[in-house]
Amino acid sequence: MKLSLTINGAEVSIEILTPPPQCRFCFSDQAAREADVAVPEPGVYSILMEGRSYEARVEETVAGLVVVTDGYRFEIEVRDPRRWTRKSGRASGHGVQHLTAPMPGKLVRVLVATGEKVEAGQGLMVVEAMKMQNEIKAPRAGQVVSIPAKEGATVTAGEVLATIDPGPRP
Repeated sequence: MKLSLTINGAEVSIEILTPPPQCRFCFSDQAAREADVAVPEPGVYSILMEGRSYEARVEETVAGLVVVTDGYRFEIEVRDPRRWTRKSGRASGHGVQHLTAPMPGKLVRVLVATGEKVEAGQGLMVVEAMKMQNEIKAPRAGQVVSIPAKEGATVTAGEVLATIDPGPRP
């Protein structure tokens, strides 16, 4: 899976070759690297890479992710090129939006119902993957049109979990 990142304002791309726990990845056109990743508690990652041990604390914000490791703070915006529009090369901000599972896992909680109005950043559901619970949040205000995934179901990466309609534009 290839992703485009903005890390503290700098553009970089990453390709995840093998998902955690025995992760293989490469940045831009660099050689592949390996890391062992464990999640001792939600939002905390223990990483062993090139003989060094790191602890990364990750917080999800409306703007993206904030990662703190070794006393350094990184603000990261993650963009999945598969979700970009061809016309603008940017994520689509208009019309109905389909929220997808970021990784394979189990849908452990559904926090909203079909027809419910939601605000930007509101939690919609919780997906558990690799013993870590990830809250899927509404990227913008709107109305939940559908929730095809059911609580307790196993989901695959990219599977549509919910659809939100922002309603008429002013």
